[in-house]
Amino acid sequence: MTSLENFTSKLTALVVDDTDLIRKIHQKMLNSLGVKSEGAKNGKEALEIHSYGKKFDLILMDKDMPIMNGLEATKELRARGICSTIVGVSSHSMEEEIVKFMEAGLDEYQEKPLNKVKLSSILDKIKHNLMSN
Repeated sequence: MTSLENFTSKLTALVVDDTDLIRKIHQKMLNSLGVKSEGAKNGKEALEIHSYGKKFDLILMDKDMPIMNGLEATKELRARGICSTIVGVSSHSMEEEIVKFMEAGLDEYQEKPLNKVKLSSILDKIKHNLMSN
């Protein structure tokens, strides 16, 4: 096992997306990189999962979802003191919307579809941040 594989096998992620297929694809990619992942269909579910005491190293947050969108969920997670790396994902965003999403408390923004290269880059940043703390 490489050091990244050793490291990622200890990471957990929450994939928040209202599209079942996207959520499953992102979870499958994370799992193939050794990251344990769970899914939530909207921001409200993501908040409920955290209210049960679950913690994640990474949260992939879709922007446009019913019930509670990614902006609202990110703001609320940050208000609750959640320090996970939150990466906003969306398939169609204008610059102004991306700025609002970032201001909600994102650590990073990525356009869909995510791929292994993008996910590996995100995981490398998490590893670097954890090792420098």
